[in-house]
Amino acid sequence: MRRGAPWLGSAVLAVATMMIACGDDASGDDLSSAGGIGLSTAGDGMDGGTNGGGGDTAGNADDDSGGDGQACNDGSVDFTFIWIANSPEGTVSKIDTRTAVEVARYRTGPGDNPDPSRTAVELTGDVAVLNRAGSVTKIAALLERCVDQNGNGTIETSSGPDDVLEWGADECVLWHQTLPHYEPTPGDHVWGARPVAWDAGEPNPEDSCDRGPARLWVGWYEGLDPNLAVFWRLDGTTGQTLDEVEVPEWTIVPLDSTRPYGGAVDRDGNFWVLGKPYQLLRIDGETLEPELHLAAAADDLYGIALDAQGRPWLGQCDGRVRWYDEEADAFKNVGDAGGCLRGLAIDGAGRAWIAGNDPCRLVEADVDGSTIVDDNIPLPGCVEPVGVSIDVDGMVWVVDRGADLAYKVDPDTHAVVSQVTGLVSPYTYSDMTGAGLSLQFNPEG
Repeated sequence: MRRGAPWLGSAVLAVATMMIACGDDASGDDLSSAGGIGLSTAGDGMDGGTNGGGGDTAGNADDDSGGDGQACNDGSVDFTFIWIANSPEGTVSKIDTRTAVEVARYRTGPGDNPDPSRTAVELTGDVAVLNRAGSVTKIAALLERCVDQNGNGTIETSSGPDDVLEWGADECVLWHQTLPHYEPTPGDHVWGARPVAWDAGEPNPEDSCDRGPARLWVGWYEGLDPNLAVFWRLDGTTGQTLDEVEVPEWTIVPLDSTRPYGGAVDRDGNFWVLGKPYQLLRIDGETLEPELHLAAAADDLYGIALDAQGRPWLGQCDGRVRWYDEEADAFKNVGDAGGCLRGLAIDGAGRAWIAGNDPCRLVEADVDGSTIVDDNIPLPGCVEPVGVSIDVDGMVWVVDRGADLAYKVDPDTHAVVSQVTGLVSPYTYSDMTGAGLSLQFNPEG
C-alpha cells in the first residue's frame, strides 16, 4: 500500500461565506454491518482481504487502450448498458440502452439500505456501485464473467426489476469492499463516500496499449476533526486497497455540506475530484501527489466530466458552466444557463450535456466553442434531473430522481425517444455507461 503525500498545490483562497444550493442527496436510512453471505468480500481495511470474484478477468483482454490517446480497442467492448442506482431501495438497475428495457436489478450491499448513489463502468463494461453508507460493490455486466459460487453449474442472478435476489445470493456480484467514513449520527450518510471512477489499469511504459487490470478510485470525507478528505485506489479484480491519499484542510471554513462529490480519471491516469461546493482536486496517477484548487465559495460546483483533452468541465448550482484550465490554473466561464446545473457528461462529438433544475430541463454546451448551445431542452414530465450519461450510440441519458425515471434523448433532434420507468428515487451522478472513461482511453473507438 502506498500513501500519497498530503500536499496542497495552489494558493488557498480566503473564504468567508458559503451559498449552499440544490439540497442534499444523502439518505437518513440506517445500515447494518458490512459483509455478505456467499459473497467474496474484499475486506474492511488497508490490509485488504480475500480475492473477490474468482474468475473475474477485469483486466484488458478486451479493452486495450493507450494512455497517450491512441485507440487500442479491438472493438469488442460494447457499452450497451446503463447502471442506475435506486438509492432508497438499496439496489441498482441494469438497463439495455438500445431497447430501453431494465434487464436486471441487484442489491448493492447488506442491511436495509446501503444507500447506493454513484455508478462507474470500466472498459470491460463491469460496474462499481458506490454506497454512501460506506462501501463499494462490483457487478459483472456479462454472464460469462459471473461466478458459480455454489458450484451447481448455474449462475443465479437477477432477470429483471421484479427479480431481485437477496444480498449474497446473486452470482454476478463479484466483490464488496467496506469503506471507513465519518458518520456523527448513525444512519446519516452526508459525509459518506461519493466520488468513484475507474482507470484503465497501470500502463506499460514500453507499450501504451498493454495495461494491467483496471483500478478503481473512491473517496470520502473523514470529518471536521481531523478534517481530511481520503481517497483509496482499489484493485479492480479483488477490491483490495492498493493506495491511499489523504488531503488535509479539505474544509477551509466550517461548513456542513462540503465533501468529495464526483470524480473522473483522465488518459494519464490522474484522478480529478469535484468537492462540492468549491474544491477541485487532482491526484497524480503515478506519484499520488494531490493538488487542490479552489473556486470562490459562491460558485457552488456540482457536475464534473472530462472532455476529450482531459479538461474538467463543471456544472454549477448557480447556473454557470465552466471548465478548468490547468496550465493557467483558472476556471474559465462558458456561460450562464440559469437555475441549478447538476450532473454533466461529454460525448464524442464535443458536446457537453448537463442536467438542469429550477426549471428542470437538459442543457447543451459546445466544448470546442466554449459556448452554451441550448439552455432549455425540454424533458416532458421532469421533476428533478440529476445525472447524465452517454450510451454506445451517442444517445444522451438523463436520470430524474423526482420523476422516478430515465430519459433517452436524441442529441441531434433533442427529442425524447424513450423513457425507462419503475426506478426508485434514482440518484446516479457519474459515468453510468463507461462512455466517459472510453472518451479518455479510446477516443477513436
